[in-house]
Amino acid sequence: MTLRLRPMARFFQWPMMMAGAFVFLVGGLAAEPGPRDFYLPSTGVRVEGQVLLLAIDDHLLPLRENVVEHLAKPVYRKEPVLAPSKDDPRAPDQVAAHFYGAVLHDHGKYRMWYYAVGMKEPGDARRADLKNLQQGPVCYAESADGVTWTKPDLGQVEYRGSKHNNAVALPDALIEGVHVVRDETDPDVKRRYKMVYNAHNGKTWVFRTATSSDGVRWSTAPEFAIDQFLETASLFKFNDLWFVHGQRLTFSEGGHRGGRQGRAVLSPNFDRWLPGDTRAFLLPEPADPAERGQTKSYDQVHLGVGAASFGSVCVGLYGLWHNAPGDESSQKQWGWFGYGKISCDLGLVISNDGMHFREPVKGHIYVSRLDTPATPVPGKTYPTILAQSGNGILNVGDETRIYFGRWLNAEYGMGYSGEVGLAVLPRDRWGSLGLHPLPQNAGAGFGGRPRTPGGDAPERGSVWSAPIRLPAQGSRVYLNADHTARMSVDIADERFELLPAYAGEKGGRMKQTGGLDCAVAWPENDLSALAGRTVRFRINLERDNDSDKEPRLYAVTLRAK
Repeated sequence: MTLRLRPMARFFQWPMMMAGAFVFLVGGLAAEPGPRDFYLPSTGVRVEGQVLLLAIDDHLLPLRENVVEHLAKPVYRKEPVLAPSKDDPRAPDQVAAHFYGAVLHDHGKYRMWYYAVGMKEPGDARRADLKNLQQGPVCYAESADGVTWTKPDLGQVEYRGSKHNNAVALPDALIEGVHVVRDETDPDVKRRYKMVYNAHNGKTWVFRTATSSDGVRWSTAPEFAIDQFLETASLFKFNDLWFVHGQRLTFSEGGHRGGRQGRAVLSPNFDRWLPGDTRAFLLPEPADPAERGQTKSYDQVHLGVGAASFGSVCVGLYGLWHNAPGDESSQKQWGWFGYGKISCDLGLVISNDGMHFREPVKGHIYVSRLDTPATPVPGKTYPTILAQSGNGILNVGDETRIYFGRWLNAEYGMGYSGEVGLAVLPRDRWGSLGLHPLPQNAGAGFGGRPRTPGGDAPERGSVWSAPIRLPAQGSRVYLNADHTARMSVDIADERFELLPAYAGEKGGRMKQTGGLDCAVAWPENDLSALAGRTVRFRINLERDNDSDKEPRLYAVTLRAK
């Protein structure tokens, strides 16, 4: 689609700390810490109940010795978990069920919101022409297991002469992405569910907010939250601020045009959204300004960052968009878009402030379109565009689930479609830290030094946490790890001085040999004596020369009592 942008507002910055006291970004002093609150001085984040330190997070696990990072590979479901209703001429999603959407695990039930593409007039949904497509409405689905979904009859929206469909009533005629969260902190039950969705203001895609008591019937804000172009990728609350991440086409260095890049806008209360945006995640623009822009052939950031908040850290995916413009002579006004050419993978990103994201491993494709392709058109080979949503990343039981969109990039009229895919990880196992590997053969080592089998591999390694102020009520420590018999946990003060009662021979050990929640116990002391103190944790790994098992650390979880 052709997009028209307004000049970008001036970039703004907010203080994280002031005179040693924690200050909210909106300028107000934080409330007194609760008895179950953790505080992270290095990031200015206060979180109630639990702190999550991920192996892929080099800010909260910053100092590392003799360890190397390993990114995990998700397990994919081959078939889509939700597909368009191609054979139902009255279905709002007859052509595409796009997951620019959200999934919640809510009171034992999975709930999904997605944006539909249907047909204005009757026809073959498998050969739908662009002029006959209807973007929106938002649709709703439910599931007992998150794999098999039903589309309930909501009776809210008349579509093709019938209200027997799963469309959600919203006031805008054209709709794209939709993101939903359940906000347990809002005392008003009518605002317990919060939504942002992309609406068209007649010139470009903007977004509007809505609230609900049940997630089915919604009350929308009378005005657009921000009346400027932003295609959304996620909505979440982090450190008492609301963030919407998405894709914008803005100016690059020197005021030249730029390609798709990840930006974020924020609100202190979900009602008032601040002007301007922040550079959430950007890929490099070409050095030559003439080669920059939406219609040029280089990798860009599609839809921005789709992130989920886990209290102390945000984890997300961005679209690694392999831009390949089309032939303007054959596609006319749509020549800027490469139908049948453009593809998109998903890259892993992480943040400690909700605004600025970074890749744990630069350029690494975390979810590949080649591993989880869209359902093909028989006899045709069209590329897959994966579309991410942070509101599709959730922990349920022992799993981390990643719902994402799979868009078959066929020309309109030649098989264009959209569906919802699913990838699964063991809970919080996005990646791990392990000891430097044993050399496989002799040869030159680092710095040209001779390298012999077994001669350079370290026997021990460690990783230090950032400083953490423990809650007054006390806390416990758990490792998400493998082969914990070769691991231990020491505690130090914030200046790395080990505490004799919690380190060395008196350091923490685990009875479990591995798992998602291995409780750490110190032989002579629990953590009650450290309540309210600021400490660091050091996790030690030791090679087992009598076994082929290697200790692996995925995450550290601190839970308040």
